[in-house]
Amino acid sequence: MKFLRIVKNYLVKFIIFFFVGSIVSTILFRWLPVPFTPLMLIRCVEQKVNGKEIKLYKDWVSLEELSPHLQLAVVVTEDQEFLEHYGFNMKAMEKAFNSNKKGRKIRGGSTITQQTAKNLYLWHGRNYIRKGLEAYFSLLIETFWSKERILEVYLNIIEFGDGIYGAQEASKYYFGVNAKDLSKKQAAQLAVILPNPRKYKVNNAGRYVQKQVDWTLNQMRMWGNKLDLEEYKTPGVDY
Repeated sequence: MKFLRIVKNYLVKFIIFFFVGSIVSTILFRWLPVPFTPLMLIRCVEQKVNGKEIKLYKDWVSLEELSPHLQLAVVVTEDQEFLEHYGFNMKAMEKAFNSNKKGRKIRGGSTITQQTAKNLYLWHGRNYIRKGLEAYFSLLIETFWSKERILEVYLNIIEFGDGIYGAQEASKYYFGVNAKDLSKKQAAQLAVILPNPRKYKVNNAGRYVQKQVDWTLNQMRMWGNKLDLEEYKTPGVDY
């Protein structure tokens, strides 16, 4: 009985620490740049284990320094309901579930908010524990951050290739320009590799990626080449 009480006390302390820590960190990251993510550390360990040179290139910039073309390209390719949902796109999740259940190629139903939560706090995987934590952190992010902040963090921490993180570093690596100077096509090229950035190529892209770039450019034209985030700002907060 004494052992069970000790375990219970430690469990209660851990749960309190987890919830308080997660809420406080989410509030802090509403303003502070993200220094690193679990995925960055995991990739570095993988490189070391495989005997490769450790590569970790990242450069944090504000949303104003990220091309509007890239912001729009990412939304039309990754999450067209981004401005409307509260972290979850139930229709996309249901579609992905039905597709996977029928044995087709595994589809994802994650929103930009969910991907931000996953990359900021968690590890890659498809088990129920990780998905549950992803849902929890997604709700925290949607509660404490604006849509602008979500997109800003996402574009600064997402993986764009082996050891390349964030749009600024990706823009310099692939095109030799700053993220704010990306053309529409360059923005589309970066956006379409996000589902699998270590497989899909920006330069010398295959037929599938090229078709996705054309589709993304067409979607951008349909959206009017503008992503209006003004109404999603938090009053009195500078981004």
